[in-house]
Amino acid sequence: MKPSPPEIVLASGSPYRAELLRRLRLPFQVAIPGIDESPDTQEAPPAWAERLAMRKAQAVCRQFPNALVIGSDQVAECRGQLIGKPGSEAAAIAQLLSFSGAVVQFHTGLALVGMAAGFAQSTVETVRVQFRELDRDEIAHYVRLDKPLDCAGSFKCEGLGISLFSRIDSRDPSALIGLPLIRLCSMLRKAGVALPSVASDSVDLSSQQK
Repeated sequence: MKPSPPEIVLASGSPYRAELLRRLRLPFQVAIPGIDESPDTQEAPPAWAERLAMRKAQAVCRQFPNALVIGSDQVAECRGQLIGKPGSEAAAIAQLLSFSGAVVQFHTGLALVGMAAGFAQSTVETVRVQFRELDRDEIAHYVRLDKPLDCAGSFKCEGLGISLFSRIDSRDPSALIGLPLIRLCSMLRKAGVALPSVASDSVDLSSQQK
């Protein structure tokens, strides 16, 4: 008789990451890590993203010692400046105006930790987004339509935000939304999780979120 698969926990309150994880058709639950996300002044953005992903996973592991815990964090930068979430339409418009014709890099850290299994892996995926030359009117129209106020970079690439770009360079397109699924699948297989899961057809993911 095969052992039952380990419980999977997503250490993130992001609805975008939860939606991405549902694509794998694995049962999981969500836990908020509640860690200090302040950067180290000497830390490069990719290292910061990977460190935070691991810290999130490790924090939630203490609550779920027998589970496999997924941590992820994203750090964006443009012209050497870190980019946060806009929070308002005015800030989103200003942010996108500053990206006109520029390349923005999104570093997405990913960690998978299982305390009971003695498993811990982390990595970082970098996506480079080339923005078109944008004018204020089209930016304002986009922000009103997509309302990307809780997204670093002020766009939703899974929505109308894709129209703002001239090019995306990525090995893992889901990384831009916030969870690199290709790399995550590889980690899960190494941790002993079968993908595609034979139980996928019978999994009701709508009941897994808390």
